Amino acid sequence: MKNNWLWPVIAAGLFISACGAETAQQETENPADASPESTEETETASAVDSAAMELEVPFDGVMDHVHGMGYIEENGGLYFASHHGLKVHRDGKWTEIEDQYHDFMGFNATATGFVSSGHPDMQSGMQNPLGIKRSDDGGETFEDLGFEGETDFHEMAVGYNTNNLFVFNPQANSEMETGFHRSDDAGETWQQTAAEGLDGKVTYLAMHPDDSMMIAAASNQGIFLSEDGGESFTRITEGELGTAAFFSEDALYYGTYSEQAKLVKRDLSGEEQEISLPEMTEDGVVYVAQHPENPEQLAIYTVKGHAWQTQDAGENWTQILNAGQVQ
Repeated sequence: MKNNWLWPVIAAGLFISACGAETAQQETENPADASPESTEETETASAVDSAAMELEVPFDGVMDHVHGMGYIEENGGLYFASHHGLKVHRDGKWTEIEDQYHDFMGFNATATGFVSSGHPDMQSGMQNPLGIKRSDDGGETFEDLGFEGETDFHEMAVGYNTNNLFVFNPQANSEMETGFHRSDDAGETWQQTAAEGLDGKVTYLAMHPDDSMMIAAASNQGIFLSEDGGESFTRITEGELGTAAFFSEDALYYGTYSEQAKLVKRDLSGEEQEISLPEMTEDGVVYVAQHPENPEQLAIYTVKGHAWQTQDAGENWTQILNAGQVQ
């Protein structure tokens, strides 16, 4: 595989290496200066949960160690899971969730909130690591789905509408052996899967929003697809690093890198279309998100900490993060 500089960068710890046990502490930030969106961008059509927004304060700084990104439909925002809590981009403004500065890992946005693992804010009283937590109120409170104090799940996929889960367990805990496991009842019970055909070091997992049997994985050996709940996988790329995976209702979006970064939309029928990306130099897409009510509104986050949004399926991009600095 040629020019695979990207994989050593990821493997060195930017996205998949274990975080230290030290938990994130609150940072003092200056109020954000509201910067208007491009005239091309449209105001979100989602009904914004005002109670969740009350937790947010202006943010004008740098976020690091992002381990997930996604649109939460009920809250009308694009959420970034960082080493110092959740940062939100909504209608051209940046905010953060106050007093919840957890070091999130394996973050997945859902229609009503998010599911995540990671390490707790030292002020929270939670055990380290978090195990698996779900929040449906913007991060004010958390439902424990298990494994608190036992496991930090870095590779985790969650059904956007179902809340079902597919995870890689790095070390045996009270309920799981090492390996891949799925839950078809939103975390109540778990069963191990064989994951036959899934090769390489997996960096990201994705689950279809409604069909929990459909799972994708990005690894240093490419992009893999399962249609039987993770029992078996088929490689759908050749000669490329797999860097990102995301399911909409009708397609799999995946990122790869060989000679350059690529972002591909693969219809569930198997037909593929490459999406134009903003100009990148030795950079690759690691997270992809699609607005739940506007399929042409996409967001990407890259290895170098840049983020862009498009309102027209990649024809034009607006940068919202530059090396972690909010724009």
